[in-house]
Amino acid sequence: MNPQTLAEAKRLFDSVKNGIKGIKNTEIVICPPFIYLSNIQNLKSNIQLGAQDVFWEEKGAFTGEVSAKMLKDLGVSYVIIGHSERRKYQKEKDEIVNKKIKTALENGLKPILCIEKISQIKKAVQGISKEKIKKIILAYEPIWAIGTGKACGIPEAKKVNSSIKRIFKRNILLYGGSVNSENARDFIAKAKFQGLLVGGASLNPKEFVKLVKSVGRA
Repeated sequence: MNPQTLAEAKRLFDSVKNGIKGIKNTEIVICPPFIYLSNIQNLKSNIQLGAQDVFWEEKGAFTGEVSAKMLKDLGVSYVIIGHSERRKYQKEKDEIVNKKIKTALENGLKPILCIEKISQIKKAVQGISKEKIKKIILAYEPIWAIGTGKACGIPEAKKVNSSIKRIFKRNILLYGGSVNSENARDFIAKAKFQGLLVGGASLNPKEFVKLVKSVGRA
């Protein structure tokens, strides 16, 4: 639930947009709160737009929820599903995550599936064809590292990466958990992740741009 106002959201987005000009080999996806999506989309840039969640039904009496079609209509390309905070505070189970992934894929959204264990991936992709599973972006986020300032060690992260890749060879794999401009490059170059799921650092435009630039030369 950051930032707290639309004006702040626009300033934050513009700062990032201006700071990353000239960076060519890195794709950037911004996932703001639902209420800012249409405004951010109208600011036009080469930054991709993502959502923080999605509901599994297409439409109906589901007060407070947002469908995949609504997101597509706002220009959203990606959606985060199964984030550790959703699992903790909204008590989301793997069955719910599975439903959300299915509706995202059916509507042409690219799901970013957040997991801590390989078993969570297996449950989340039940009933999904092998071809569609390849389209799911996997984000490894050790719970103890989120918001603590203590990122996972590179050797341990690399080991997890290898374990996941043995089963899900063709999926893009991200690391998330206390990522900053100092450690971002190592998670790409040494731990062999293909991208990052950035939390707190994304609220500081100078830090985020510095992070992106460090990854761009990894």
